[in-house]
Amino acid sequence: MSNSEAADAEGASSSSKAEIIKGLNEDLAREYKAIIQYVVFSSTLKGAEYGDIAEQLKVHASEELAHALEVARQIDYLGGDPTVIVKDAEYSQDSKKMLEIDLKQEQETIKHYRERIRQAERSGEFALSEALRDIIVQEQDHEIDLRDALGI
Repeated sequence: MSNSEAADAEGASSSSKAEIIKGLNEDLAREYKAIIQYVVFSSTLKGAEYGDIAEQLKVHASEELAHALEVARQIDYLGGDPTVIVKDAEYSQDSKKMLEIDLKQEQETIKHYRERIRQAERSGEFALSEALRDIIVQEQDHEIDLRDALGI
């Protein structure tokens, strides 16, 4: 642990830390959901027009796993227990609908990470906010890929 991380952990009040941990566990549950959906959707998308995005979804799945690992690490660092609860995954047999589900998921995830970054900044958890900024960059790339695949 670096000195800045140690200073961050000491700086936040226990109530703000608990609030951040609760939010991060919600984020972690969303990451689990995203992993499941990307694994399933990348395998079941039908149609030649979806070949490229199906391959991208496989990459997204592995990136979401990396996000889950980082969020769990941050929760543990803050003194919390990473959740084992998964948000309910969605499914459709319609390829376009699958991508729309993923797009909505990414937009919701980005919104929540923005809030978590604000919480971390207010609490002086600057190492956490930097880790979340790295995650949000990839989440926004996922959103762009999905928008492109949907032609919007």
